[in-house]
Amino acid sequence: MKPIIKVENLSKQYTIGGAKEPYSTFRESLVKAARVPLNAFKRRNKENVDNRFWALKDINFAVEPGEVVGIIGRNGAGKSTLLKILSRITEPTKGKVELYGRVGSLLEVGTGFHPELTGRENIYLNGAILGMKREEISKKFDEIVDFAEIENFLDTPVKRYSSGMYVRLAFAVAAHLESEIIIVDEVLAVGDTEFQKKCLGKMKNVSQSGRTVLFVSHSMTAVQTLCNLCILLEKGQIKSFNKTNIVIRDYLNTSKSNYRTFDKGLKWARITQEENNIIIECEYDLKNLIDIPHLGFVVSNSLGSPVFASNPSIENLDFSIYEKTLKGKITVIIKQPKLLDGDYWLSIWFGDSKENFFEEKDALCFQVSAMTKQKQNSQLMVGNVLPLCEWIFQ
Repeated sequence: MKPIIKVENLSKQYTIGGAKEPYSTFRESLVKAARVPLNAFKRRNKENVDNRFWALKDINFAVEPGEVVGIIGRNGAGKSTLLKILSRITEPTKGKVELYGRVGSLLEVGTGFHPELTGRENIYLNGAILGMKREEISKKFDEIVDFAEIENFLDTPVKRYSSGMYVRLAFAVAAHLESEIIIVDEVLAVGDTEFQKKCLGKMKNVSQSGRTVLFVSHSMTAVQTLCNLCILLEKGQIKSFNKTNIVIRDYLNTSKSNYRTFDKGLKWARITQEENNIIIECEYDLKNLIDIPHLGFVVSNSLGSPVFASNPSIENLDFSIYEKTLKGKITVIIKQPKLLDGDYWLSIWFGDSKENFFEEKDALCFQVSAMTKQKQNSQLMVGNVLPLCEWIFQ
């Protein structure tokens, strides 16, 4: 069978810090022109080496029609860059991509929408961009509106939509119009839980109809539920392309670390298990980056489903003791969570009340063993937490 997507030796290079220069006078332009040869000679070697990096390097793969392929990897692995090239938003530096069919992509909130046009007008605009005829779009119009649940706002300019409404309409258009290839980035995380389930169900139906789906997500549960194949990207290269369960296992095993260093206010973080407690330790050096350090965390299971989370706001803590404290350490002791044996991942949020923050998905990994006194029978265990129950027989 002929592949519907074929990628050969695909590479994408970016220049770091290529800031746009301000407007200059005619005299300044003449002086600059005279200096060009000398400046080019001075920075030729340094710029080529120091200011450029490969977001993707020598990517090769092929996807058959009707396959649902997950794309996973840590932040900065090159996932979004790959999808932008496949969606023809950006051009590769080297290599080529062959696409045998129309592509419907959902990479960011409002991709392909005009903010001044209404929801109704944007449905037809987006369809036209995909190469659909007006009759084809009209045939699917009612289904799109019903799925997006925006009937009351159909004739409102989309610039007045919330991010959730944007996503619902954008996904509905991409999924219902008859494009042979659908590309979906992590943008679905903007929608609520019910809508995410609805989208996953729709993508399953789409794949069963013979259309091809490329799906990027940090949720291993969603990837495992939806995708039969999976690509693992690491530092711009394909580390693994295989059946989904095999690739997810490789990704989780290589991501295991209970200590990491950072460079955005948070210096390092560590997670350990002592007896029946889990201890999270973080050291920070703010350097006037943020005002008061807030630390939030989410503990997820091996498939990426959240188990529990917390932050100082939930605990109603007094932040005044942190004011103007540029350096310090935060320790969180999670007391007797009674987790069942297995691997767990910690995602970290570190920031302040002024929306200056940094977050790292699956930053740390820890393994739980013998946290509960009861002998665990894996065949009887469901979920991740052993509840404290009182049993009464009468």
